[in-house]
Amino acid sequence: MTTRPERLKRLVKLQQQIKSLHELRHATHLAGAAAAGREAEELLVSLNSASPLPGLFSDLYNRRIGAAMGRQAREVARAETEAANVAQATARSNVVERSYRDATRLAERTQEEKDALESVERGLTTLK
Repeated sequence: MTTRPERLKRLVKLQQQIKSLHELRHATHLAGAAAAGREAEELLVSLNSASPLPGLFSDLYNRRIGAAMGRQAREVARAETEAANVAQATARSNVVERSYRDATRLAERTQEEKDALESVERGLTTLK
């Protein structure tokens, strides 16, 4: 059976991986929102340009602009959700790391006390 500090060490590693996953997802959603915003901006610029093509298909351009803006809003909302998940993962990771440090200190202290007791016992048996 593994010791408590070993189990907590594995849990710390897992919590850090989960935190990294949420950070990656947050960044991905922000990048998606930025891409959708750029697409909407480009479509709007081309719609307002002097080119005759956007004038012929103005509702197609308007639908695409609306879809891009909707996609941007959804990605921003998802990014906010992931930001909350990052905060939760950070808090959990901090708690587990603190528990790991405490368990490691306790195990070290217990081992030191055990070694000191054995040393005292050896000293008493040599006196007899």
